[in-house]
Parts: sequence; C-alpha cells; structure tokens
Amino acid sequence: MANNGCEVHRFDPSIKSAHIHEGQHLWYHRLSIDWRDPNPAIAPHKLHSNTKKLGTILNEFGHQKIDVLKADVESAEWKILENLILEDVVEQIGQLVIEVHIHWPGFEVSGNDSTVVRYWYSLLRELELKDFRLFHTYKDLSKPQMFLKKEAFNASSCYTLSWVNTRWK
Repeated sequence: MANNGCEVHRFDPSIKSAHIHEGQHLWYHRLSIDWRDPNPAIAPHKLHSNTKKLGTILNEFGHQKIDVLKADVESAEWKILENLILEDVVEQIGQLVIEVHIHWPGFEVSGNDSTVVRYWYSLLRELELKDFRLFHTYKDLSKPQMFLKKEAFNASSCYTLSWVNTRWK
C-alpha cells in the first residue's frame, strides 16, 4: 500500500527505535494497540514495549480517520474491538480487517461458553448496527481445530474477518 502512495503506519512493539520512517509513505512505530492506555503510575515492564488505545494513537498523531485497519492482536482483539465501539473510534475506520481467535475467550473475557459467545456476537452485531458489512472471511486451516478449548471438526481457531464501513466518506 505504501508503494502505491498510501500513508501506512505499522505498529510493532518489538522494534528497537520508537519511530522509523522507511520510504516516503511508510512508518514503523514501537507501539501496540490495546483496549486501555497505560497507567502512568506504573512503570512499563519492558524497555521496548508500549501499548495504547487506538483513539489515543490517532489523537497523538493528529489523524482523523483510518482508511484500512488490519489487526492481528493475538487474542486481545475482542477487548480492543469493544473499546473501538464504545469510544466510537470504529466510525473513523473505512475497512476493518481483523484476525479473531476462538480457541479461548481472549484476554480479560470470562464466563461460561455461552456467555463468551454472546459477548463475541454482541460485538459483531454492534459492528453491523454501525453499518459495517462483512465482505470476506478466511478460515486458517493450518491452525488447530478448536473452539473454546474444545475440538471442533472442520473449524479453525483463527479466522480473518474483513468489514467495510458503508457510511465511509
């Protein structure tokens, strides 16, 4: 995308420098997106680690919108999606491509299986109510066939869901 003139920001907490500008349109940032901002009273536990809510990052960078957000946040996606919806940040996104993991509830998601599934469904339903439409799905068959720690035939523990915001301008 950067090679075609799009401004691209990649967040990777493992890079050594805080910000790297590579090429005309590509930036790397030593950040990862989270569902909460860090508590300023608690020192970061890793020297090269920094997490922030996407809304905070947008404000700090002076950005008003994101044309395409692609996220693989390793089982934090449900809480991050909840935060994006609750803080109306999702409305600033044109396309949302997110990898979801269903082999366990996810970070800070608890309850019995039906409660967890209702929570997941409520988030996906909220996206639809905000006029996001699912246009593509991908089932990663190389991942274990698990659903909430149970084997599930012809399933995957990992799916990529691609949504478009039909209100996007």
